[in-house]
Amino acid sequence: MSTSRSQSFFISTACFVIIIAGMQAATSLLVPFLLAAFLAIICLPPMHWLIQHRISPVLAVVLITIGLLLAGAFVGAFVGASVSDFSNNLPVYQEKLQGQMTTLVAWLDAHGMQLDTSHLMQNFDPGIAMSMAGKLLSGFGHVMANTFLIIFTVILLLLEGAALPGKWKMMGEKAPSTEHFGKFIASVNAYLTIKGWVSLATGVLIAIWLAILGVDYPLLWGLIAFLFHFVPNIGALIAAVPAVLLALVQIGPGTALAVAAGYGVVNSVMGNMVEPKYMGEGVGLSTLVVFLSLVFWGWALGPVGMLLSVPLTMIVKLALETSEDTRWLAILLGPDRPALEEHSAK
Repeated sequence: MSTSRSQSFFISTACFVIIIAGMQAATSLLVPFLLAAFLAIICLPPMHWLIQHRISPVLAVVLITIGLLLAGAFVGAFVGASVSDFSNNLPVYQEKLQGQMTTLVAWLDAHGMQLDTSHLMQNFDPGIAMSMAGKLLSGFGHVMANTFLIIFTVILLLLEGAALPGKWKMMGEKAPSTEHFGKFIASVNAYLTIKGWVSLATGVLIAIWLAILGVDYPLLWGLIAFLFHFVPNIGALIAAVPAVLLALVQIGPGTALAVAAGYGVVNSVMGNMVEPKYMGEGVGLSTLVVFLSLVFWGWALGPVGMLLSVPLTMIVKLALETSEDTRWLAILLGPDRPALEEHSAK
């Protein structure tokens, strides 16, 4: 029995390594299809709503496709120019940040706090955060270059989703059980839909706040806030750092503090009040799992993998919850708040 378990462990590990290697080799093809799948899942509720109001499935898909194209045109027209302009000005911002860092070190040195400037700049360079934001936007832009492929895949997935119940009925008694599959799809649909709307509201509020403060590229930082709201706990910090640094370079420390405060208030309200109200406390991930998934999926799928990391891990968790045999794994991936509250109660 021990030999059989050992063989099973090594075979499972080998299969896992092969699958991850295949994913990395097919990143350029896999990432657009993953984005298309997420968009299709988010678009399923409005499509079903249209069908229930006596609109044909084909016409419903056409209307949703028009909506997606309009949203893509809006993002491309208003955010695309900001991405290009920010990427061009990125070296200037980094140079200004380094200059402010040098000024700060000189001020500390004048007040009796001597620091090794070369060692400090080598290990603590604030320009790296803005460089990472530029690389992330560049990677996301490369994926969005396949917009036609993504939209076409979404159309096919929606049409297949509308036709799937009819195909199941045609199978009759030979049709597979849809209990677990239906529960899984409903859970994923609810999670992505609620998370998408809350993230959109977060991005809009951040963009409005930065526009009021006069920070450059408010729509760009609103888009980043929208994307990183899918990464709980640490996503808000990652999204806030480049905007705060830009406010520091462009206007001054007071505005930078106001930007940081705005990010904190918006993400606290959306993440701790609005989102749990509609999603429930039971849907979530451990902070450690969020961080590890961010590192793992970012390594496996590139910059876009960081944005997809938590939704992908969340889908795995929801799939594990549909079976009694794997529910214990879902509990391990879940949030640690209930366990800590139970321990403190004891």
